[in-house]
Amino acid sequence: MTHIVLFHSVYGLRPAVLAQADRLRAAGHRVVTPDLYGEPPTDTVEAGFALFDKIGRDEVLRRGRAALAPLPPETVLAGWSMGAGVAGALLAERPDAAALLLLHGTGADPAAVRPGLPVQLHLADPDEYETPEEVAEWQRAMTGAGARLEVFRYPGAGHLFTDPDVPDHDPRAAEQTWERALAFLAGLPGPSAD
Repeated sequence: MTHIVLFHSVYGLRPAVLAQADRLRAAGHRVVTPDLYGEPPTDTVEAGFALFDKIGRDEVLRRGRAALAPLPPETVLAGWSMGAGVAGALLAERPDAAALLLLHGTGADPAAVRPGLPVQLHLADPDEYETPEEVAEWQRAMTGAGARLEVFRYPGAGHLFTDPDVPDHDPRAAEQTWERALAFLAGLPGPSAD
């Protein structure tokens, strides 16, 4: 059984995140979905950014850290968009993380990557928040740091394409993402201790 922490996007802890956590649980994983805001999710990306600014990056990371504290060292760090950034930022403090699963955004300082770390990225193509040059540079740096990196791009999909409640949603790309993510998680070495 793999332990996974799944950090939400800038919108907050939306039903789509909870639904995907249930899908991961149905596949046999233990999943924690921390609420990094402590407030109801927003309906627009602008409101989400305003809420993030109000709470502050340091507090969001503190809450993410607190959610990880009781979990095993080999917990998979996963996140949606802003949550991918949170997962990546916390990797430096979790050197034994089993993997990094990034949805809708890059994350992680290559300096925090241990050789052989499994990393999977799912990103719209193009993505309004990350230019192709930024993604290519991140990809080169992660690979250079020794990450076992898989990158999946979804042409024509909107940024947050796995969330059925936002205009970005792309059902085909979303289903491909979760099929690939489940296969990625199933292929990780050794189960976590309960």
